[in-house]
Amino acid sequence: MMSETPVPSPCIGQCKLDDAQTCTGCRRTLDEIRLWSAATDAEKTIVWQRLLALPLINKQCQRCGSEFSCGSGGQNGGCWCMDFPPVLSPSGSPGDCFCPECLAQVIRERGQS
Repeated sequence: MMSETPVPSPCIGQCKLDDAQTCTGCRRTLDEIRLWSAATDAEKTIVWQRLLALPLINKQCQRCGSEFSCGSGGQNGGCWCMDFPPVLSPSGSPGDCFCPECLAQVIRERGQS
């Protein structure tokens, strides 16, 4: 029996592998990324549990310069930014994240709320 709500992907569209073959955006391993689409909900949940156990990442907002935590606070257990519509394109962007306030403002400015 399928679950009512599919397990969301941790991908945040900032795909770049580090030297350990781990994505610097979502922090999944190359194998976790490669196998995601064929994984069961139970297997995806295990990946999420591993990711959520990792220490939070402190980032600096590319718009206002404030520091914020990345990786938690979302309604479904992931990063808070996953609760917003996917409106940002990483290409050509000087950074990879906005703080919650600036992201909400960008979405309002683009009329995508």
